[in-house]
Amino acid sequence: MELLQTSYFALFVIICLGFIIGNIKIKGVSLDISAIIFVALVFGHFGVVMPGILEKVGLILFIYTIGVQAGPGFFDSFQKHGRSLALLATVVILSATVMAFALSRAFGLDMPIVTGLLTGALTSTPGLAAAIETTNSPLVSIGYGVAYPFGVIGVILFAKFYPKLIRADIKKAEKDYEKSSEEGFPEITHVNLKVENENIFGKTVGNLRVRTMTQAVISRVMHDGHATTPNNKTVLSKGDLVRAVGTKDALDKITLLIGSPTDEKIPLDAGYEVQSILVTNTEVVNKALSVFNLWTNYQATVTRIRRSGIDITPTPSIKLQMGDKIMVACSRENMKQVIRIFGNNDRKLSDTDFFPVAAGIVLGILFGKMSLSFGGSFSFSLGLTGGVLAVSMILARLGRTGPIIWSMSGAANQLLRQLGLMLFLASVGTKAGATLVSTYQSYGAQLFVVGAILTLFPMIMAVVAAYFMKSLNVLTLLGSITGSMTSTPGLAAVDSMTDSNAAAIAYATVYPVAMVLLVICVQLLGVF
Repeated sequence: MELLQTSYFALFVIICLGFIIGNIKIKGVSLDISAIIFVALVFGHFGVVMPGILEKVGLILFIYTIGVQAGPGFFDSFQKHGRSLALLATVVILSATVMAFALSRAFGLDMPIVTGLLTGALTSTPGLAAAIETTNSPLVSIGYGVAYPFGVIGVILFAKFYPKLIRADIKKAEKDYEKSSEEGFPEITHVNLKVENENIFGKTVGNLRVRTMTQAVISRVMHDGHATTPNNKTVLSKGDLVRAVGTKDALDKITLLIGSPTDEKIPLDAGYEVQSILVTNTEVVNKALSVFNLWTNYQATVTRIRRSGIDITPTPSIKLQMGDKIMVACSRENMKQVIRIFGNNDRKLSDTDFFPVAAGIVLGILFGKMSLSFGGSFSFSLGLTGGVLAVSMILARLGRTGPIIWSMSGAANQLLRQLGLMLFLASVGTKAGATLVSTYQSYGAQLFVVGAILTLFPMIMAVVAAYFMKSLNVLTLLGSITGSMTSTPGLAAVDSMTDSNAAAIAYATVYPVAMVLLVICVQLLGVF
């Protein structure tokens, strides 16, 4: 059919068929968006070719959005699990390298072609470049071409079927990961207290340094039946009722300071209200809460901040992020002014400014091209994927630089990620499909078997190593394996199974470690 030779038409046919096949479930398992690559393999075999730029654009968009999503949680995750995940990446790369060396001896294969098989099995372009530079042999590219298709497909299938094989509950894994993430942010609740401590009678909230001493926030005080939002000059008298907001530990401390809990209610006056306000004004992003002088200007108190599903106790130094929800108590009239400051505009979160995306990608590409030289024989650079991933995570962590907001809304991130992934899978699949059969006919099954072993063996070793890391979540494990195998399609397969960031953060954590280790191992193999 002539239309199928038109790349843009073929692209959307592949995507449509991929989604149709991906939605088919067999015993509860489906390929989801990953099915696009299998459709593309068939189209590639029959001569359909995608422009090379589609693969690059797709890869860049997918990796950039992954980095933006994973960036804010990456640094915390690295502090918690960095050593374990780095160890897992080391197990994957070293086991693959040792197996490559053993197979070269067992099958009598030339080391350059085995080195190519290794980099193809781990779908690593930087590894391929290092192998070509070290060996100067065309056999490297042949080995890479043989192992690459199964390197892509094998990781996808492993990611899809491993949770079913061990009967892992993905929803439970998501909840466990969320619970683990919230450990540093204990649940925030409130309690009503009666002022009974004689030592504080007649003293002001400011004199008592309540927030500093207890980390709790007093959101309401009722004196002689009249409830108000307090400030530092509010005097506490015997029998007053106080509403305190904070973690369990903070509430225990303020109870010792103020007096015993009470079931008595503290209603706000008719003119006062408590409201959740969405931070959507770009002018306030990355600014400390103290900058706004809410009490001095509006007699308003922030009692809690909700960020990424977690409640955080507000402090004067805490910096606001786009999409934060802040709980504010103040008069109804002043509430309008406070809302104006922070935005509270849902539509702004769905708007996407493409300048930060384009600028971030440009910075990522430039960063990836920077090279570190270690003597005359060895140099290292992050490459396209590593550079874009590193920069996007750093920018997402910063949140804002001057007028530029680097963060993205969830909807915009998801749309760009899906678009990039579809372009990438369609391009990679057609390219691999074009040579799959001819390579098999030229080199026989032996090289394919070796390539398949080099793909599966390190993943199995990672699972064995993870058995001894009993606290490792299955989503974190899959993200670590796909990152260690430097497999973007593999991450896509995991990403389609969950709404959690666990896999993306693990992937981002181990990817640079795996890439550096693989380049070193490839250069060592080239010596033999």
